[in-house]
Amino acid sequence: MKKHILLTLVVSAAVATGVTDAEAGATLDKVKERGELVCGVSQGSAGLSLPDSNGAWSGLDVDYCRAVAAAAIGDPAKVRFVPLSSAQRFQVLEAGDIDVLSRNTTKTSTRDGTLPVLFVDTIFYDGQAFMVPKSLGITASNELDGATVCVQPGTVNEQNLVDYFAANSMTFKSVVIESLPELESAFYAGRCDVYLSDASTLSASRATRAEIPADFMILPERITKSPLAPVVRSDDVEWYKLAAWTRNILVEAEELGITQANVEEMEQSPNPAIQRLLGVQEGIGKSFGLDDDWAARVISAVGNYGEVYDRNLGPDTPLQLERGLNALWTDGGLMYSSPVQ
Repeated sequence: MKKHILLTLVVSAAVATGVTDAEAGATLDKVKERGELVCGVSQGSAGLSLPDSNGAWSGLDVDYCRAVAAAAIGDPAKVRFVPLSSAQRFQVLEAGDIDVLSRNTTKTSTRDGTLPVLFVDTIFYDGQAFMVPKSLGITASNELDGATVCVQPGTVNEQNLVDYFAANSMTFKSVVIESLPELESAFYAGRCDVYLSDASTLSASRATRAEIPADFMILPERITKSPLAPVVRSDDVEWYKLAAWTRNILVEAEELGITQANVEEMEQSPNPAIQRLLGVQEGIGKSFGLDDDWAARVISAVGNYGEVYDRNLGPDTPLQLERGLNALWTDGGLMYSSPVQ
């Protein structure tokens, strides 16, 4: 009973003074003080996160981090990108060395249930697939019995590889390489017959790393669902909310027809949903420890979700990926935002 009373007094005091871990918003405070967002990305995956010859990063995951920086500190350029391997990514996030992990990471029950992290809503719906040299004459995944497969450790790909071959009564040999550039070099050098990864990663690899992209085929089957999402630590719920709603802002903006070019014009719209989103009606920013213009800054910085997708992954890019499941729910896809109200 005494312990219960003591706990009640401690909790009541914390609430009364407004000092709780969830309310502290420590990550936002650190980002503001530092004047820079630290974002964990891949070691190089075209369309998602890839540096050019001058070290400038681009990709859907990169634009998401720029959107968070625009929201938090008002400048999408104030981002330091940290390339991480699959095995490193969660350890570096948990250690507090990055503020957000935006690295083509699949949300799974094991990760969600055992790691001290929180997944933002899905930012890209993907699925794992196999890529093979056309010279092998393989046209379907059920023809891979006895194949040698290149795969990264510390990913869901390893377990999915085992599961798929077991379920289809096939055997395989794995070539496990942690570094993505080294793994891809091994595949294109012929050390393995098959490269297993998300279809987007395979498309990016074929477009940018294969000497002759037309010599390689991504088999049509998707052996798993792979919802990719940004990740933050679970010890700062306020930061998680900001990260989650930054993603929602991008999707909601597309649905409402707000683009990078027409943000100021749309502030004159009589539509209450647009007024709330763009801060014409007061209140949306206060909930996240920000001003009411933060969503408008996000859209001005990177555009809406459709613009981000088309710029990095769409039909006019080397990856040439149609929207598919990543279309808005109103267009038959799965992209959806909770109400901004």
